[in-house]
Amino acid sequence: MSREFTKIGVVGLGTMGAGIAEVFARNGIDVVALEVTDAALDRGRGFVTRSTERAVGRGKLAQADADALHARIAFTTQMSDLAECQLVVEAVPEHLDLKKQILGTLDSIVGPDAILATNTSSLPVTEIAVATANPKRVVGMHFFNPAPVLQFVEVIKTVVTADDVFEDVKALAEQLGKKPVVVGDRAGFIANALLFGYLNHAVSMFESRYATREDLDAAMRFGCGYPMGPLALLDLIGLDTAYEILDTMYKQGRDRLHAPSPIIKQMVSAGLRGRKSGRGFYTYAAPSSSEVVPDAQTPTGAAPDGVTLRPIATVGVVGSGTMATGIVEVFAKAGYAVTVVARSQDKIDASLAAIKRSQAKMIERGRLTQEVADEINARIVGATDRADLADVDLVIEAIAEDLSIKAELFRDLDKVCKAGAILATTTSSLPIIDLAAVTERPEDVIGMHFFNPAQVMRLVEVVHTVATAPDVVATVVDLSVKVGKHPVQCADRSGFIVNALLFPYLNDAVKMLQANYATADDIDTAMKTGCGLPMGPFELLDVVGLDVSLAIQRELYLEFREPGFAPAPLLEHLVQAGYLGRKSQRGFRVYD
Repeated sequence: MSREFTKIGVVGLGTMGAGIAEVFARNGIDVVALEVTDAALDRGRGFVTRSTERAVGRGKLAQADADALHARIAFTTQMSDLAECQLVVEAVPEHLDLKKQILGTLDSIVGPDAILATNTSSLPVTEIAVATANPKRVVGMHFFNPAPVLQFVEVIKTVVTADDVFEDVKALAEQLGKKPVVVGDRAGFIANALLFGYLNHAVSMFESRYATREDLDAAMRFGCGYPMGPLALLDLIGLDTAYEILDTMYKQGRDRLHAPSPIIKQMVSAGLRGRKSGRGFYTYAAPSSSEVVPDAQTPTGAAPDGVTLRPIATVGVVGSGTMATGIVEVFAKAGYAVTVVARSQDKIDASLAAIKRSQAKMIERGRLTQEVADEINARIVGATDRADLADVDLVIEAIAEDLSIKAELFRDLDKVCKAGAILATTTSSLPIIDLAAVTERPEDVIGMHFFNPAQVMRLVEVVHTVATAPDVVATVVDLSVKVGKHPVQCADRSGFIVNALLFPYLNDAVKMLQANYATADDIDTAMKTGCGLPMGPFELLDVVGLDVSLAIQRELYLEFREPGFAPAPLLEHLVQAGYLGRKSQRGFRVYD
């Protein structure tokens, strides 16, 4: 017979602990909330009060329900008040000795049938459990912040956890309206094991000055649809917490990608712990404030001193595929005269027809008038001869991702285009310097990586080589803004920003599945509901195409020679079998 939870204890009332207490109370369960001092207790009470006030203000909680919720929480500093609880969840800071001490003390206070749970996000639950006289009743119950909002809960079963304990905790999580996923006792579990490798990689990019904090964060928000950029997320989590999680993961798995970037420890030592201290990667209006305020690193948005922008009035686009067509539409809509060059008139006609279909949908939705559509179309001229690009100010190539084909095009453009014209490539993975090197004007060559569909996605990665002139970079950044995009800058390195951060994370997910640690469904659920990502890693891999994903991962591995970037064997085997994702009806899942 399963346990009935009518009274639950929560130890530690920081943001997470207070949120967990609120979750239980919202669901009609009496809560005993414990802190070590009256001041800490008041702070925890304040977290619950502010959270419920926000919910009432947004119409998500009735005032009467909020009052009833508060009435169910008894605040105390006496651990003996937890004696009658059927479950106690500890949510104290991520220090192993502290958690062991607390569970050891609780073990002697609660009844013999009570369950003890730890909310640890990375520490070994087994080691915490053996600090008690009865480790069979200890389980991990890892909520995600903010606990009242996020649906995901990881239920961690150790090798000694009793089956009934684990089943009852899983059932409780479901009763709370959460989506529980059961995992084994491994550092980071599912979500953090995948999330923190990605976050640590982003910190390394920032530390090496590969990209600014703003550009790193914007790249993942606008390029992948993530709710927060990696550095802003680290500030929210707390750099001290992030360091502890990464350090624990590294000590257990010895994966160099989990070794905390040195700057994290330096910032923690300097008291720069993120939002909670008022300063981390960003500066905040006050401790615990979410308002970012300008500081010495805040970009001005102006062109560098001494740099004059090149005039751009006419644009050429080479290619007739989906990406090229989208780019043509973007520039024509922004008021630029566009010459689109393709191999045949049929391809030009197909591209122009695709633009008109896109416009028809917008007209139908009331987002565009026929008159404006006609004006846009009048700015577009088709051509089958590259010589028609002789007078344009900027050429953007969007042809096949083949270095030899692109190099041949750039040799031709170098001969055809006027002096001072900017030559841009939309490549997502090839070395841009190799294209620049085949021209007599490497200073005019740059990457302008749009995301698909170009007319919808806001991000453009502006990629400069070691030879690109500063005025070319400044001009392309300015132009990207003028056509309604959000430009981010980086150097000519495999993966640029987005793919360099995204694909190692996807590869790690494949390795986790390959190790039989969790199912594809559970991993996808963890990343969507626990981290707020728009798609789980296996959903995304099947959409992108496993062959495309493997090619990008191989490029990253060849560029950085990082063992952790080596493609997961399972990914290679699926591609060899012809299981390429949605386009082949089978990838990590089977499609009708």
